[in-house]
Amino acid sequence: MRYAQGGGLTAERRHFRERIRYEAGERFTRGERTAVIAKDLRVSERSVERWRRAWREGGMDALASAGPPKLPKLSDGQFAELEQELAVGPAVHGWEDQRWTLARIRVLIARKFRLDCSPAAVWRLLHRHGWSWQCPARRALERDEQAVGLWKKDVWPQAE
Repeated sequence: MRYAQGGGLTAERRHFRERIRYEAGERFTRGERTAVIAKDLRVSERSVERWRRAWREGGMDALASAGPPKLPKLSDGQFAELEQELAVGPAVHGWEDQRWTLARIRVLIARKFRLDCSPAAVWRLLHRHGWSWQCPARRALERDEQAVGLWKKDVWPQAE
């Protein structure tokens, strides 16, 4: 199952899903049919079959949550250090322009924490901590900000 925002389940949702699996386990002991359990718990029959197989092999303990699928590679403290490094800008770290890319952040993580991770993992890490994707606006070199301001003030209101 895929989840919105590229993340996994929160701890609360994992606990909720675990309670559903435990309820299914109790119903397995009573001998209820898969289709009835799936309908009552509002899950797919395939999930119930998978849970039943796990229950047969390992009992109720097999229905427990395994935890988050992937733990973040950086701790919260390390991420705070990374944010401080990102705040000083790419130029301080040897890049010519002022754009942070996933590849550059990946290199920074490798240098600072000696961790190798993919660009996708860097994206998930940033996204998990509230960072968003941004594209710098490109402006014409000939742009005259004063003329644009006057146009917005005088001409645009008349066009409406």
